[in-house]
Formats: sequence, C-alpha cells, structure tokens
Amino acid sequence: MNLEEKYIKLKEIIKNLESVAIAFSGGVDSTFLSKVCKDVLGDKAIVVTAKSSTYPEREFKESQKLAHDIGIKQIVIVSEETEIDGFTKNPPNRCYYCKHELFSKVGEVAQKHGVKYVLDGSNFDDLGDYRPGMKAAKELQVISPLKEAGLTKDDIRNLSKKLNLATWDKPAFACLSSRFPYGQEITLEKLSMVDKAENYLRDIGFKQFRVRHHGDIARIEISSDERTKIFDVKIMNEISNKLKDIGFNYVTLDLLGYRTGSMNEVLKEEDKI
Repeated sequence: MNLEEKYIKLKEIIKNLESVAIAFSGGVDSTFLSKVCKDVLGDKAIVVTAKSSTYPEREFKESQKLAHDIGIKQIVIVSEETEIDGFTKNPPNRCYYCKHELFSKVGEVAQKHGVKYVLDGSNFDDLGDYRPGMKAAKELQVISPLKEAGLTKDDIRNLSKKLNLATWDKPAFACLSSRFPYGQEITLEKLSMVDKAENYLRDIGFKQFRVRHHGDIARIEISSDERTKIFDVKIMNEISNKLKDIGFNYVTLDLLGYRTGSMNEVLKEEDKI
C-alpha cells in the first residue's frame, strides 16, 4: 500500500471503533493518532496522559499544548511506576509492568467515560524491536491502529507534516526508565539525574540524544547529524562539568551515537520474555 492508502485504512479502522481513549504522551505517534481520531470521531475521542517520575514535566506540558491545539479532551492521571512491584529492579521485561499499569488505568478512564476502546500509538516499525509492553497491550485488549494500518515512523512523520502537526519532526522520546541497563535499580534520584542532564542538553541546542545512566558514569548518545557539534573542546568541557554537578563522576560519549533500543543490544534471546 502507498501512503495515501494506509491513511485511508487508518481512518476506516478508527471509524469502526466508534469511541476511543488514546494513551497520549505527546510524542510523534500518539499525537498523530489523536489528531486523526479527533478528525474522524469528534468528541467520541479522548486522550489520557499519565504523570509519573519517568515522564519529564517538560514533556507533560508539551502534551497539554498539543491536546489543546488538536482540540481533543485530555484527562490526566497519575501512574507511579516506581511503586509497581518488580519495576524498580529493572528486569528485561520492565516495560511490561509499566504498560500494564498504564493501560489498566486508561481502561478505567475509558469505562468511566463510556468509551469502548483503548488505543496506543505503536507503529509498524515497533515490530522490529524488543517491546515487552506489547504483551501488556495484548492482554488488556489495547488496539494499535497505526500498526494495523501498516504505518511506519517515516509514514507518520510525513502525514503529520501534511496535517500541520508540530510533532512531525519531533525527536523520538522514550520514558526515562529506558536510560538504565537491565538489572540496575531504578530510583527517583537516578531518574532525576537523567532528567536534569537531558534537559540541559536540550537547552543548549541538541535535539536527538540520550543520557544513559551507568552507575557513576553518564554515557551520552548523540544523533549522527549532531555529533560534529559536540566535538568541540569548550562544549565537551561544559557538558562534563554540568553533568558532574548533577551527580555523575564520569561523562562519556558513545562513539556509535544515538540509536533506539541500545540497551537491548546486550540481551540474549532467552532474556526476551
């Protein structure tokens, strides 16, 4: 199917659902999905955003603006992953715990508002990576219309641009818990360190990056088109000093640069449960 055919299929899928509650982070995928749901279903589409220590305040405020611009009703809930049994130990299937908690709460909101289905923004590309959260989605009967329509991340960005969505070129984002190697305990203090470090890098002009937390070491991943910018002695010194002030003892640069799912690279197949 070409892009237009995928888009038509997506709208048909949504129309048949009649009423939906979308798990909404304000990222590229969930914003696009929310816009299409609003266009197709009107007030029978709502979005639900979960505030937590793994979701930066900066992202939350942006989600509020995006929901307002789309004209869709946003409901805010609290979902504190660090209180979920098993989550802070950070096993390879950590995302399962998080998504199960999130989708359960979004489901409660949907039921309260008389909404038939819960949706998430998983796209066709997500099938190519280790995504334990999909298991939770399947168990709780969450629907992924973007994936069903065969829409890839590039497709979604292209369609978002045509719809004049501000997120069409927004850098990819994942919850802060994805910055820790599996098996390393996740704490509120560590999450705060990562959040402050990434806010700093964004404030000085970097767009696509991650600050991975390896104990007393910060491992910075920068996108390929931005790596030349960081190779400046003055900038590197400033970044190092800032991250040390935040609490890291050592600050390193990953020579391979930014890539999604880099923490999954060391997983063996038997770990992917």
